[in-house]
Order: sequence, then structure tokens, then C-alpha cells
Amino acid sequence: MSGSLAAAAAGFGTGLSLIVAIGAQNAFVLRQGIRRDAVLAVVGICALSDAALIALGVGGVGALVVAWPGALTAVGWIGGAFLLCYGALAARRVLRPGALDAGGEAVGSRRRAVLTCLAMTWLNPHVYLDTVFLLGSIAADRGPLRWTFGLGAALASLCWFTALGFGARLLSRFLARPAAWRVLDALVAATMIVLGVSLIAGS
Repeated sequence: MSGSLAAAAAGFGTGLSLIVAIGAQNAFVLRQGIRRDAVLAVVGICALSDAALIALGVGGVGALVVAWPGALTAVGWIGGAFLLCYGALAARRVLRPGALDAGGEAVGSRRRAVLTCLAMTWLNPHVYLDTVFLLGSIAADRGPLRWTFGLGAALASLCWFTALGFGARLLSRFLARPAAWRVLDALVAATMIVLGVSLIAGS
């Protein structure tokens, strides 16, 4: 295996290991995929955002952010509050299942989905820690192949979000009943609230 291919494969594996874990972004993409609501836009935002952040990390921007720790603290508070609000809305849907059509029709607009996805991505300090700092520091060890490593990590993000968003529709037949949607929303609510509390507590 050539050095470039090995670096790309290492980047792909490292990137995949960081984004597969259950989190606010993944839970949102999964739910949008099952609802078949603005899936392409949501997947595109997640993948392109990750690619931009990975590029910043590989380019060494992480060192500049470290010099301004107040930035991540502010993002943590804002992101935590946002996730708590989103979790509360999901919990409300559990108590009032009529708020969502079990057939997959979205309540709201594509604009709302896009704005929510942007907030899920850019107001989560964990995203910066994983992409800008962690992946950036690992890529730095690759020397001249660091950008190849970063390209592999960005490709992993694209593959994951595409599979999650468009593959989620395979679960739609299991969610034909309102009770199943209530279980999904309960899981989403729990994920968002736990992550929201952890972000605020760690800020």
C-alpha cells in the first residue's frame, strides 16, 4: 500500500470512528432521513461542514482557537441551550404524537430543517474538538501527507451521513405506527437533553 493510500485509509478510519458515535447531529440526521424531509440538504450540510472543519484542523487553525478558550465556552452555553430546547420539543411530541404524521410528512419547512442542522453542527463544541483539534493533531503527524489524511476523514464523513440519511428510510416501515414514532422521539429527546446538559456543565 502506497504512503498516500495508507494516509487516506487512516484518515477514513479515524474520521469514521469519531462520527459514528450517537450524538445530536446523528440523531437529527436519522430522524430527518426516516421522515424523508430535506435529506439531501441535511446530508450536504453535515458533510460539507465536516470537510471545512477538518480542513481548518489540518491547516493548523486549532492552535489559534486554543489561544481564545472563551470561544468554546460561549459555543458550549449556546449549543447546550439549543439542544435542551430541541430535546424539549421532541419530548413534547412524545406526549402529543399528533404533532407528527407517522407517514413521514414533515411538520414545518425545509428552511427550518436547514437552520436546525446548521445549529446542530456549528453550535456543538464536540464537533470542533473532534475535527479541528483531534483530527488536526493526528494529521499533523503525517507531515506532507496530512492533507491526504484529511481528505480520507472528509470522505468518511460524506459516506457516513449519506448512509445514515438515505438509509434511514429503510426503517420507515417499522415506524408506520404512531407508537413507534413516540419511541424514536423519546430517544431523540433523551439524547438531546443529556448532551445539552453535558455541554453546559462542561462550559
